[in-house]
Amino acid sequence: MEFSLNNKILAFAVVLLLCFNCKDETESKPADKKEKPELIMHQPSEMANLMNGMYAYNLQIKQQIINGEIPVSMPLDLMKLHSAEMSNGHARTAVWNSKVDGFITAQQMVVDTLSNVELKERYNTAINNCLACHKTECTGPIPKIRKLLIQ
Repeated sequence: MEFSLNNKILAFAVVLLLCFNCKDETESKPADKKEKPELIMHQPSEMANLMNGMYAYNLQIKQQIINGEIPVSMPLDLMKLHSAEMSNGHARTAVWNSKVDGFITAQQMVVDTLSNVELKERYNTAINNCLACHKTECTGPIPKIRKLLIQ
């Protein structure tokens, strides 16, 4: 019995159809039925949010100084540094408490239009206060903070 060319093509198509329609049982299970570890989104602390805001503010001030502009206002409430909720596992230490007031004063001096100290110097003093505290308390952001300095 001979197969004609049409019969061979038809037989081949049927075999292909059967091969592609067969599914493995593991593929037929819905993806949501598989057990996946629960993802937990990191929620930054109030202090982390405040620090990120200070970074963004100082980045903006740096650009203004480079452009020859004089910053005249500070939209941040730096007194929140005394009360903001810290990240898990961190607490205000004696070193932190001693540095925070110096930082607040230095940051306020940046926008002091009556100061005789050069603006770039006042700004770098505020950033160096950040670095001094972070060298003892939370070292992670030091490379990022160093980028804020004006050379």
